[in-house]
Amino acid sequence: MLERHELEAFLTLAEELHFGRTAERLHVSTARISQTIARLERRTGVPLFHRTSRRVELSLVGRQMYEEMRPAWSRITDAFERAVDAGRGLSGLLRVAFNGPAAGQLLVGVTQAFRARHPDCEVQIREARLPEVLPWLRDGEVDLALTCFPTDGEGVVMGPVLVREARMLAVPAGHPFARRATVSVEDLARVTVLRIPEALPEPPRRDRTPDRAPDRTPAGRPIAGRPVVPGPSARTFNEVLTLVGAGEGVFTVGAHARRYFARPDVVYVPFEDAEPVEWGLVWLADGATARVRAFGEAALDLVQAPAAPVP
Repeated sequence: MLERHELEAFLTLAEELHFGRTAERLHVSTARISQTIARLERRTGVPLFHRTSRRVELSLVGRQMYEEMRPAWSRITDAFERAVDAGRGLSGLLRVAFNGPAAGQLLVGVTQAFRARHPDCEVQIREARLPEVLPWLRDGEVDLALTCFPTDGEGVVMGPVLVREARMLAVPAGHPFARRATVSVEDLARVTVLRIPEALPEPPRRDRTPDRAPDRTPAGRPIAGRPVVPGPSARTFNEVLTLVGAGEGVFTVGAHARRYFARPDVVYVPFEDAEPVEWGLVWLADGATARVRAFGEAALDLVQAPAAPVP
């Protein structure tokens, strides 16, 4: 098997046909090139170059060896350069998914900030339903996604929390809870809670459709922790709200739903004692390229920037 330095010495000398220029290109001594070529010739058993005091020429075997090796070596070096560009480069294409209109609006702002920093990198934005986020990441359809937390899974990285919003309960307009100022997490044990697809990992399913009300509030107050009555399953958020409006159950949502999903048949009631809904970027651990990291930095800088003063 040839070593890399042997390949480079042979291919470069075959192109330069001059030991001095070959040494300069490879940043080694002329003696090192001579020794390497002599070692290759001993291993092959035939001369690879014909040398005189005035010129260097490829032998018949050397020319055949060069013509067969050069295309393969070019493919190897090109593949390596593409891998380096994918891992460390800040040009090319970055594909980002978002889940829901609020996330889409935030993602547009992040994309603008990222493009201002890295104009050579194109950003492609796609909307994904919640069950599609992890499959798209694992299938390589997108490089990262802006979605609600938790989005745990094997090999999945959750970046810093970008947005925290109040948790609310979507209830039918005619439901008794619709007339209340707030609800409690304990109230979940008194209603039917709609389900999200079983295909989702357990953490997001438990966050939105728990099997039972918690034993304690976020402040530590003990509560009943009674089982929750499971309702029908829905595949999309609009399907969830349609089922809520039809009186099939209730569902926990983020406060943004009041703005982006206002409906006459659904009322959003704030929780008085629930943890907020958190949003952020997720990506695969082995896909943490320079582009992905730079996009995450742009997102964090954007949400942490002080608000502009009102004129």
